[in-house]
Amino acid sequence: MLRFIKFAIIFSVVAAIVAVAGVAWWSQKPLDLNLSNEQVLLDLRVPPNATAMTVARSLNEAGVSTPTRVLFEWFRWSGKSRDIKAGSYELSPGITPTQLVDMLVQGKQALRKVTLIEGWTFKQVREALALANDLQPVTDSWQAERIMDALGRSGQHPEGRFFPDTYIYPKHSDDLNVLRQAAKLMDKQLDIAWAKRDKRTPVNSRDELLILASIVEKETNHTPDRPLVAGVFANRLRIGMRLQTDPTVIYGLGDDFDGDLRRIHLREDTPYNSYTRAGLPPTPISMPGAASLQAVIAPASTKALYFVAKGNGQSAFSNNLAEHNRAVQRYIFGR
Repeated sequence: MLRFIKFAIIFSVVAAIVAVAGVAWWSQKPLDLNLSNEQVLLDLRVPPNATAMTVARSLNEAGVSTPTRVLFEWFRWSGKSRDIKAGSYELSPGITPTQLVDMLVQGKQALRKVTLIEGWTFKQVREALALANDLQPVTDSWQAERIMDALGRSGQHPEGRFFPDTYIYPKHSDDLNVLRQAAKLMDKQLDIAWAKRDKRTPVNSRDELLILASIVEKETNHTPDRPLVAGVFANRLRIGMRLQTDPTVIYGLGDDFDGDLRRIHLREDTPYNSYTRAGLPPTPISMPGAASLQAVIAPASTKALYFVAKGNGQSAFSNNLAEHNRAVQRYIFGR
């Protein structure tokens, strides 16, 4: 009997060693992903609060050939089954069971990115999000008011409220995710700019700072000219002179603008026509970047009251109307 017990113990130990060795070998062996000819990666979605069995079933449904029970037992055996994180994942050929667990536990989701450009309007932002790769356009049919409500910004006009930058998002997340990131970043940039502003800058609130920065953004793409453009507008605001800036007029025309700004447009009164109305328009007209915000809080010290585009991306600045008229004749009419 003693001999039999001894043999059983040895057999059990050997069996355990073989089992452990087998699991170790299998854990490093690539999983069969059963990819179709069109697929390069396997798409896996893990819902919130998913159990190890739910994840195992999701893997089978996604295309992993390993039996559900084997995957479930592997998650349990790893000791990490309760640490698996929800999200969207991509499985590439060659991934092993060990790598799979590590990916799910560390939450290494499949990520995508979208870039929002300085000077874009909210309409252009929405168009970019609608075309973004693997981003769910949940707001596609929503009015702007509903979007701002969903972002916790009821009553706030959306124009200019999102910071231009490149945003990273998990695959299959929704566009509100990106808008929320962009709105928070704009808030942060505004707070930083407001705290650093030159107290002589003629803007009385963060909103006014954002509005003026949005105009500067549309007036020039030449970074060195931005502080000078801001300086011109600051001078005009101080003396009560109308801003007389074409981008605000164009924004006020909306979809009626056909790309050709005419004199009749400058006389057509809208809340955004800075030729017919004094002060700043009621809302931003675009999405300003960091350089335009910086230009407004620290405008160039200049006596200039006018500027005109040279045609090479830069602007010519003038202290009085006579100088400005000569600059217009030179750079616009080539005389």
